[in-house]
Amino acid sequence: MRTRSWQSCFLAATLSLTSSLASATIYTYAADLGPEAQGATGSGIVKLKFDDATNDLSIYAGFAGLSGVTTVAHIHCCTAAAGSGTIGVAVTPVTLPGFPVGVSAGSYPALIDLDLASSFTSGFINNFGGGTVAGARTALFAGLDAGTAYFNIHTSTFPGGEIRAFPERVPEPASLLLGAIGIGALVLTRRGRRRL
Repeated sequence: MRTRSWQSCFLAATLSLTSSLASATIYTYAADLGPEAQGATGSGIVKLKFDDATNDLSIYAGFAGLSGVTTVAHIHCCTAAAGSGTIGVAVTPVTLPGFPVGVSAGSYPALIDLDLASSFTSGFINNFGGGTVAGARTALFAGLDAGTAYFNIHTSTFPGGEIRAFPERVPEPASLLLGAIGIGALVLTRRGRRRL
């Protein structure tokens, strides 16, 4: 009987944790940047975090070994097939704000307010967002989830893009913890049934 009481408490704690985690609003996407064109030598990483409560997108990119110097960087969306193809720029016309130009290695942190029309290209708002900023934001994150959005760094040697990646959703640590707790609850429940 004591085992069932302990299992009930464990289950209640798990359900309580589940309800608090359900309100999480940060979505993280990450990928390794690699050569996009034949002969490109660069590599790096990119990490995107979207807060759906504030509609802010934070970007971190680190890159090195480019065969040319940086000219612009963008987030493109939405290709016809996941993980491949090219498409027009989605986030910020011209280039990402403050992206370092004229270097072959560096890092880039930024915070972009996706409530602003200026954070998207007009083509993306009209063609993918149905003419609204909210629609563009929804389309961008649908593209990230579907694997049809990519981060691209262009260089003087490869003006069409030297390195890029299609970021994928990273499970939140809280989600991983919740999964582990669920597995633990299953194991304990099965052990308790065997004793009965």
